[in-house]
Amino acid sequence: MQSTCWKVDKISSTLILINLLGAGALLLWGLRMIKTGMLRAFGASLRHWIGKSTGNRFSAVGVGVLATIAVQSSTATAVITASFAARDLVSGMMAQAIILGANFGTSIAAYFLSLELSWLSPVLILCGVITFSNSSYAMGKGIGRAILGLGLMLLALSLMGQATEPVRTSEAVISVLFHLGNAPAFALLFATGLAFLASSSLAVVLFVVLLGQANIVTAELALVLVAGANLGGAIPPYLAVYSEGVQARRLAVTNLAIRAAGAIALTVLSGLIAPRMAQLWPDTGTVALVAHIGFSTVLLVVFLPFLGPLARLAEMLMPQPAETRVMPRYLDESALSTPVLALSAAARETLRLGDMVRDMLETSMIALKSSDPAVRTQLSDLEDDIDRVHSEIKLYLSRLGREELDDADTRRATEIMSYAVNLEHIGDIIDNGLSELAAKKAKRKLSFSSEGMAEIVQFYDRTLEILQVAQSVFLSRDLNLARQLVSYKSDVRRLETESAERHLKRLKEQRTETVETSGLHLDILRDLKRVNAHLISVAYPILDDLGALRETRLRSNHES
Repeated sequence: MQSTCWKVDKISSTLILINLLGAGALLLWGLRMIKTGMLRAFGASLRHWIGKSTGNRFSAVGVGVLATIAVQSSTATAVITASFAARDLVSGMMAQAIILGANFGTSIAAYFLSLELSWLSPVLILCGVITFSNSSYAMGKGIGRAILGLGLMLLALSLMGQATEPVRTSEAVISVLFHLGNAPAFALLFATGLAFLASSSLAVVLFVVLLGQANIVTAELALVLVAGANLGGAIPPYLAVYSEGVQARRLAVTNLAIRAAGAIALTVLSGLIAPRMAQLWPDTGTVALVAHIGFSTVLLVVFLPFLGPLARLAEMLMPQPAETRVMPRYLDESALSTPVLALSAAARETLRLGDMVRDMLETSMIALKSSDPAVRTQLSDLEDDIDRVHSEIKLYLSRLGREELDDADTRRATEIMSYAVNLEHIGDIIDNGLSELAAKKAKRKLSFSSEGMAEIVQFYDRTLEILQVAQSVFLSRDLNLARQLVSYKSDVRRLETESAERHLKRLKEQRTETVETSGLHLDILRDLKRVNAHLISVAYPILDDLGALRETRLRSNHES
């Protein structure tokens, strides 16, 4: 009989745990749907609004509050703000003000979600599904997703409330929480870990509110758990922006330090504050909710006036590392007074830009062969370097005194500028075209047929050969070599046409790999053809300068 009772208790405890975990997972999924829905519906507008509405620290706080209420996630707001700080679109002080507002916004969201709104859940779910299903545009689908997510959150809170009802009589849970109440440091770490694992302080605070409403935790323990939830909620933003740069890390570390100071202070003072709050609010769930709002409010009031000193302290403790970006190597400012030397320096830098494009082409071929996301990140970094060097070349040539240039120097400056622009366009094609195609291939876990991959590699190899010739034509301005480069247009057309025809033949044979990658294959051919067009165009100004071009076509050898 005793054994049977033990088995029944064990099954009952397991079911309670499953219900709690399922409700918690639904709560987090609802949060995620609200965040992704709002970002997909208003992502660009939201980012633009955050970036522009930061004229002073008070308006920045308001931006943080409203953005967090919209996406139901202070983590999302913090990550967006940190990305702006990393790109110098928002100052460190204004960015920190936005995050303080975001922390306050999530406490306001917790208050509204804690109200008895279970009746609203099915209405929101129904409206969300209808809106999502009947919308043809991203904004409508995003709004529908957000409404559905809010309905799921309210449903999850209702399920969590039902699941915690039997817990109040569980001796094991009461014992664990009793011991946590006697060890506030462990309780703080416990709640911090929960918020970190859930990537949401809001979810943990709402769970503490439910425990308080069920009288499972004391008011003092509720305060400590709320402190831990707020501390744990500052860790995911730091991890998310770690690779964004030192400005983003400064912002995340400062936010973490502010929350840590508040969490430690609340934990230490919980024994003094809890009895007074319990007198005002007999319900422990309300105590937890008020503590969460008070925690964010106190941090906002205390630290908002000191954001300037905090930003300077962060800069002192986390200085800007030595410049690691690729910068121009041959653009000598002292040579600007001598046009011949300046043009030579600009030409050498443009040749280096061509070498960077070659590296980018080779990396994009590796990205198509593999599914490693690090390779695509490397491509993006290379494209940034190309843009930077290209911009510096343009500025350098613009500072070259035009009145001191003769006709030959003016034509050479134009050739250098034209080739640099074409190389920069190639970088854009690779980053926005070939790299995106590689990402699509990896995301869908597709594979080219062996013949298709061989054709793509052959086209890449030919493109790299043409790039080498283009570099030589640009440097030497050799007439015969320029003619040879222009003649490669027919090779490029032939490669594209033959590969497309063979691809269509495989498509008619219904080969699985070919059917799945048909669009990718043809788009890669198109982008490589565009790359070659930019490379071959370097020959035209040289041939025109040497009188080797007719108005519409290349002259024959005996005509020149």
